[in-house]
Amino acid sequence: MATIDVTEQSFAQTLENSEIVFVDFWAAWCGPCRMFAPTYGAAADRHPDITFAKVDTEAEQALAAAANITSIPTLMAFKDKTLVFSQPGALNATGLEEVIQAVKNADMNELRAQAGPQNV
Repeated sequence: MATIDVTEQSFAQTLENSEIVFVDFWAAWCGPCRMFAPTYGAAADRHPDITFAKVDTEAEQALAAAANITSIPTLMAFKDKTLVFSQPGALNATGLEEVIQAVKNADMNELRAQAGPQNV
């Protein structure tokens, strides 16, 4: 599956529609972002069961601000609509694959128990 572009309007729906969503926050002027793009796209092709989204931080400044993006590229991963990974910097293919497997194997019940009670 190819990557999809996500906007402020489609972000919540994207999380709602998929168990696992990776989000690459990037910009066209960012050299490391351009270097990471083929690695990210190849991972999307290898893992059709995961949604691989991209957010152009120039076009989606409000969404980038809401996600507290201070450095790009930043990769975030959500499982069951919960943020389980966030890291700035471009990953190589091996590093990205390790993150993908860790997210796939994450036990959400265990993570929620570790987080403790949440104020709603």
